[in-house]
Amino acid sequence: MSLSLIEVFLRLFVSLILSGMVGLERESHGRPAGFRTHILVALGSTLVMIVSAYGFREAFGPNTDFDPARMAAQVISGIGFLGAGTIIHEGATIRGLTTAASLWSVAGIGLAVGIGMYYPAIITTGFVVLTLIVLNRLEFGLMGESGRILKIQTVDIPGQLAKIFQVLANYEVSVSNVSLVNDELGNTEVVLKVSNLSKKHYTKLLEELLNESGISSANLY
Repeated sequence: MSLSLIEVFLRLFVSLILSGMVGLERESHGRPAGFRTHILVALGSTLVMIVSAYGFREAFGPNTDFDPARMAAQVISGIGFLGAGTIIHEGATIRGLTTAASLWSVAGIGLAVGIGMYYPAIITTGFVVLTLIVLNRLEFGLMGESGRILKIQTVDIPGQLAKIFQVLANYEVSVSNVSLVNDELGNTEVVLKVSNLSKKHYTKLLEELLNESGISSANLY
């Protein structure tokens, strides 16, 4: 079985549209892997699946012995390196994990489209977008009411805690619990339970904390 030029174009085009929907959501949040990256991952995955399922038979004849799943399996494992890059790039927070997962998802969507499974690809895309938009807001809303944990690594010098609380006050963040852990190297881990933190502000809050002298890391859980 071979694919016509129209069918090849259709599969690549559907892959572009579906992955673009996911990438657009990531782009709207300023993630390093956004609109173009997600499209390129899905298009590459779709092409690999097309070549794996149909290309070898066309090139070497219908009696060629090959396993179309082998190249697809390499895409699934190989995309982890690209996902790891997004996590490293945003090492100050754990946001990169979601972007890495979305890249892995669009790779799977691309493979599904490449083999002609349009319905599973479309349904999966809908669920991915739903998860990124709706469930993200629900999760943040629930955590915002009950509180989130802010962990800060800083040097143990006078005035550091005051700097931290001043930044939090600028964003009208409430603090219900504070714990300090000092080490022998003169560093302190400050753990705070915070609430009333607006989603649109928490990235700026972390960046402002990291801009303060003596603070080496700030993570929100």
